[in-house]
Formats: sequence, C-alpha cells, structure tokens
Amino acid sequence: MRRLGTGIGWRPEIADAVEEMPGIDWVEAVSENLCPGHLPDSLLRLRERGVTVVPHGVSLGLGGADRPDAGRLAALAERAEVLGSPLVTEHIAFVRAGGALTASPHMEAGHLLPVPRTRDALDVLCENVRIAQDALPVPLAVENIAALVSWPDEELTEGQFLYELADRTGVRLLIDVANLHTNHVNLGEDPARALGELPLEAIAYVHVAGGFERDGVWHDSHAHPVPRPVLDILTDLASRVAPPGVLLERDENFPEGDELHGEVEAIRVAVDKGRAARTAAGGLGTTPRVSRTPAPAAAGADDAVRQRLGLAQAALLSALVAGTPVSEGFDRVRLGVQARALAGKRADVVGKVAPELPVILGARYRPAFLAYAQDRPMTGGYRRDALDFVAHVLRTAPEEGEDPGVRRELREWWLERSGPVPRSTRPGARLARATRRVLLRR
Repeated sequence: MRRLGTGIGWRPEIADAVEEMPGIDWVEAVSENLCPGHLPDSLLRLRERGVTVVPHGVSLGLGGADRPDAGRLAALAERAEVLGSPLVTEHIAFVRAGGALTASPHMEAGHLLPVPRTRDALDVLCENVRIAQDALPVPLAVENIAALVSWPDEELTEGQFLYELADRTGVRLLIDVANLHTNHVNLGEDPARALGELPLEAIAYVHVAGGFERDGVWHDSHAHPVPRPVLDILTDLASRVAPPGVLLERDENFPEGDELHGEVEAIRVAVDKGRAARTAAGGLGTTPRVSRTPAPAAAGADDAVRQRLGLAQAALLSALVAGTPVSEGFDRVRLGVQARALAGKRADVVGKVAPELPVILGARYRPAFLAYAQDRPMTGGYRRDALDFVAHVLRTAPEEGEDPGVRRELREWWLERSGPVPRSTRPGARLARATRRVLLRR
C-alpha cells in the first residue's frame, strides 16, 4: 500500500490554510463536492506541488440492500482518474432505503447509517464491495462509521465484521479512530478489542476527528478539536502497526490556520508515541508487507437476503425520518436522538445548498423546516429537499397574516429553480408571465 503520510481533509472554507500549512503530504476531498471539469484552483495547485488528493465518497451506500448505482460508481471512478489518485474511499453504511426491492417509498437519510453486523448484511456488503471494485480504476478502501444506535440481534463484533469483509473481498480499510471512540461512548464497544480483531495489514489510512458529548451521547461532529481519548486510540493503533497515512477531518466551525496546524501536530505526536511503543516492544516500525489475496468468492447475496435486509433498513429509516413506529429491539430514546440529529442536519445542509431560504424566512426558517421534516423524508438529495420544502410552505402556510413579500419571494425562488432550465429574463418572457398571472387570478 502506498505510503501517504500526514494529511488533512480539504474543504473550500480552509483551502488557503491547507495550502500554507507545512508538512501536509496529502489531502482528502469529498467526491460529491467535486466537478471533474472544474476542479478548485486550490486543489490544482496542491496537485502541481505533488500533494496527493484522495476522493472520499459519502453517497454510494455500499451497506444498503440494493446493488451500487452504476452512475454513482462511474462518477467516483472519474474523479479518481482526473485527480490521479492512488485509491478511493467510501463508507460501510446505508444512506437510502425503500424502493422497488421492498415495494415501499424511496427514502434518503442524508447521513451515514449503521449496517447490522449480521451474516445477511455481510453477504450483501461483500457483493456490493466486489461490484464497486470491478467498476473502479484504483483500489477501494472502506470506512467504519460512528453510530448513535445499535441493531438488535447482531452476530459479529465490529472487528470481526471488518476482518471478514477484508478477508472475503481483499478490500482495504479506512479506520476512523474517532468513530471507534464514538461507538465506545454510545454503544459500549471496546476500541482496543476492535483494533485487536482487525487485519492490520489491510489498513489504507486512518481518520482522526473531534466531537462532543451531550447527555451521555457522543456526537461525531467533525466541528470540534480532537479530544485526548481519540488521540489515545490513535496511539494504540500506531503501537500495533505503522499506518500508511493519517488524516485530520474538520467539516464545520473551522478554526484559524495555526489551530488547525496544532491539531495536525498533535496527531503526529500521538503516532510517534505509538511508534516508540512498538519499537520498544520489538516491532519493525513499518507496515507489515503481507500479501492479501481475497478469499474465494462466496455465492452472492440472493434477492431474498437483499429483501430481508432492505425491509429492515426501510423500517429503521422510516422511523427516523417519517415518524413511523420504532421496530422492536431498538433503543427508542437513542432513535429519538438520531431522528432529531438527522432533521437538524437536513435543515443545516438545505440552508447551505439554498442560502436564500434562511434570508427570506429569517428566524422562521429553522422551526418551519424542522416541522416539515418530521414526517416528510428526503427523496432526492438536498436540492430536491429545498424545492419540496418551499412547495410545502407555499401550499400549507395560511395567506392571512403572511407577509406578501415573503410569499412572493418564495414563489419566485421556487419557479426559478424548479424547471429544467432557469426562467428567461427577457422582457417579452417576463411580460407573458405577468399576463398569465393576471388571467389566472380571474
């Protein structure tokens, strides 16, 4: 596996700081936020300096019951080729459910949700990973995720699940030590045990990130400094194996460049501490050169297995985003926390995708969106969600007492974006629209 070194997640908000930061060997960029024909100048300059760029996907849903979407795979492959990346990464998660497989409405989570650690789910995941590997021009690594809730009747620990996945497919692992900490606080899982069960030679690189604890629940926010327990898990990992790369993730609440650099340096110190412990224990100080050959491919998951998994995932997602009853065996309190977190994230992301809406609605935006999201799942991404939200407001908000200027602005915003192309601003077209509105009122 190619050695990457020390890196940081590239985000537009900190592009300048990343370019100026000393000692950055590589960066990771969210694949879905990149347009291959119009890469940000900052990424182009980093590549010209020899800095490796790795595309990190968030929407493939390899842990979902359906087979991976060919279009999403093609988009991930294109970004890897355009960036000259040595590998691409995704998550062990499901992000959507419902649809033809389960004869139920399609729903999008807008978030990474945990896969049950069962034999059925493992069979589906392994087949989906193989499909992705065949479609990608470079190796694939998959990441363990953070979870607020656990599935009932799980058959494997996280370490066992990841080991079997790597053994059966030959896929590389992206180990997020912050997510191991999250699952320790939220689910009582032992990070040291998980590390001890991993095929260490399969590690492609490591994620490190911050979060916060509220009412006994750890939120993997990527918006706070990296806490000491996460650095300690990184040190434990580095005492067992030399990770080819370690990367700091930060997605919101960005600090100044000096503070970001200080977090990167703290990561280096934690890795050096682990390396020293490994050397003192007689370790070689390098990543094990183990040749990983996938185990013989088992029969793919049949449609009955996929349907069972799909029904279970659709029931969970529906409880989280549509207010349907919670399935037996889940922690209802934790599901409530997760549901509120998902709705809050939807409101935040829609506010970024459509920044005009919080301006038009002012203080009413967030409570109005959260009320809308209680029983209306996202069905087609955040841009579609923004359009559906505005249509809902225009359809249900009473005109009496409503500021006509706000209503007019919302209507104009929706009309401008709901068609296949923007509305014409030519005087003739504007006159025709005005005439039509007058006639419709009659």
